[in-house]
Amino acid sequence: MEDARRHYLDQIRRDGVTLTPSLAEAFAAVPREVFVPDGFYGGDGRRVLPADPDFLPTVYSNDVLVTKLNGDMPISSSSQPSLMAIMLDALDVRPGHRVLEIGAGTGYNAALLATLGATVTTVDVQADVAERARSALARAGIDGVRVETSDGYTAGAGGRYDRIIVTVGVSGISPHWLDRLEPGGVVIAPVEHAGTHPVLGVRSGAGGAVTASVVCPAGFMSAAGPLTARHRGSHPPPAATLGDLEQTAEPRWDTLDQLAYRDLWYAAGAWHHRVTRTAVPARQQSYFGLLDHTDTAGAVVLPDGAVLANGESAERYTAVAVALAERWWALGRPPMRAWQVGLSLGGDPAAPIWVPRTWTLTRRPDPA
Repeated sequence: MEDARRHYLDQIRRDGVTLTPSLAEAFAAVPREVFVPDGFYGGDGRRVLPADPDFLPTVYSNDVLVTKLNGDMPISSSSQPSLMAIMLDALDVRPGHRVLEIGAGTGYNAALLATLGATVTTVDVQADVAERARSALARAGIDGVRVETSDGYTAGAGGRYDRIIVTVGVSGISPHWLDRLEPGGVVIAPVEHAGTHPVLGVRSGAGGAVTASVVCPAGFMSAAGPLTARHRGSHPPPAATLGDLEQTAEPRWDTLDQLAYRDLWYAAGAWHHRVTRTAVPARQQSYFGLLDHTDTAGAVVLPDGAVLANGESAERYTAVAVALAERWWALGRPPMRAWQVGLSLGGDPAAPIWVPRTWTLTRRPDPA
């Protein structure tokens, strides 16, 4: 087991994460297998049980562990550890902090927070998920965590919090969270943008302004209710696939690595409201594209800058896609961390949320 956990930390670091000493201690100390006692679903859809030989090696890998399905759709999981580490680092938890977590999941993230010295209130809208998290925390001997069954939008009533972390994809930030956040606090949340959920660090400032910085790219399961309401700036939902695509623009550069491609994707979404995640036939990777008004046709930008397109407006959408890609390149390939986001109230008028509305490049690209 000690070897498995050392290997676990190495895998997290290999994904480009610098673990602080306190984070490394937390990941090494909390037994992740205790939080998936009934097993999980592997990438092939097979249920992996504790008695299976690949159970512990997978638990102590840098992988998402899906723990609940609705049909074929994952609706609860233990997130990818490297992403958890990045979000926890951005949260900047100190001993004695009061933390509200939206999305209890398996309880593992709350256990890490408690191990870092926080007093945690974690909530989940699914009663069975909350109960399993509560039981796992007890088995692991984790103190300082209260698990509640509650709708995330109004969660944390009656409390004040130094930090708030959201572990489910949302369209925006509940004003109730900001009302319960102590001055100088931050909300770390994956907020929908162009068919993905990049993680934002959200703060409220003088005069009631709400702004955010981009922490990292991510993809999350979506929440339910007002937290995922459509709004005036919403991008189209992800397109399952765009068929019969033809190459309409040549490659423009050497193939971008995954992070650089996500930077381009983020910029395109900031500049054009029809950008979203798309699937291309016979290709495993997801790409971003611009959808036409039918949501079934448009143009897709590949990591080498080539464009594939279809539909009656293929020529027009190709031109827009090329312009977006060339704009990003001409600006020096800014990383998503270079963006400052301004939020305003939108969504359901009866249950409004703070949603991204403006994007401003605040600095030059990071040095190579």
